[in-house]
Amino acid sequence: MVQHNQLKKGDVLSVAQIAGIQGAKITSQLIPLCHSIPLDKVNINLKLDANRCAVVIEATCHSEGKTGVEMEALVAASVTALTVYDMCKAVTHDIVIEEVKLLSKIGRAH
Repeated sequence: MVQHNQLKKGDVLSVAQIAGIQGAKITSQLIPLCHSIPLDKVNINLKLDANRCAVVIEATCHSEGKTGVEMEALVAASVTALTVYDMCKAVTHDIVIEEVKLLSKIGRAH
């Protein structure tokens, strides 16, 4: 249903992508003591995995700031996943969000 845009709420992948970008931009408002960082780029990649009946989400963030943007990427991925859940829950409540994790961090101190 997601692949063919047959859900009542619309294009799940496009809406989730926009939600993830918005989430990255407001990370400091959601996570206490998290610095507000100007983001140069936020990319949300969503892939359908037909074998697992899953949406695989990868979020990347870039900034020229003095601190890393891993929290922004993690929030972006989480908000994207929650949006997929919200848009698909009318069809099934068996949706599981799993493995939200940092895959890599480049450019700033770890």
